[in-house]
Amino acid sequence: MGITPLSWAAGNGHEAVVKILLGRDDIDPNKPDNEGRTPLWWASRNAHQGVVKILLGRGDVDPDRPDEYGETPLWWAVFRGREVVVKLLLGRDGVIPDRLDRSGQTPLSWAASKGHERVVELLLGRDDVNPDKPDRIGQTPFSLAAGNGKAGVVKMLLGRDDVDPDMSDDSGRTPLWWAARGGHERVVKILLERDDVDPGKPDEAGETPLFWAAENGHAGVMALLQPSSSAAHRAA
Repeated sequence: MGITPLSWAAGNGHEAVVKILLGRDDIDPNKPDNEGRTPLWWASRNAHQGVVKILLGRGDVDPDRPDEYGETPLWWAVFRGREVVVKLLLGRDGVIPDRLDRSGQTPLSWAASKGHERVVELLLGRDDVNPDKPDRIGQTPFSLAAGNGKAGVVKMLLGRDDVDPDMSDDSGRTPLWWAARGGHERVVKILLERDDVDPGKPDEAGETPLFWAAENGHAGVMALLQPSSSAAHRAA
């Protein structure tokens, strides 16, 4: 697999061994394995913050090198919700916090879809992160959070003026559509309280959030989306 001793040590959090190896002139601290994964990639993926600090302290370490799937050290720290490692990487020059992976998703998209609220907060604090950036099929971080029932992240993103809570993806599916399809009652309630969310907006096939709630047997969501219920909910 092409994994070097340094990558093995970094990936397993062996700080003393990492320091010994980095003290040699014939060790390349950026050497990737056969899938493009560097020692920093491995340390970040496995949340070994001590090793991450050591590697980031070197000027000859690329802090944002992606593997062959477009996944960087930051991507993995975000994906796994490793707040401390995310902070370390965001504090290093050369890290692009809005970099797209192979699927066209940003770190914020993954943090939102996983419900990692503290990581979302860190990313939203950056001026170089677009909070409403769509992926290759037009889904935004907000849409992904709604579709996965991450109510905490939904509320965080709704607190921003630069997030559209009713944006359709490439197939016409809104965040409410995704939340209803998944049966996420709490998220549906939050969205129905908004005046800028159309509860009956259909996708390109003409299927509404109510249709999909019924199709998947989500009785609670169906009750919320009934026209009379939606109106009463907004009035309340």
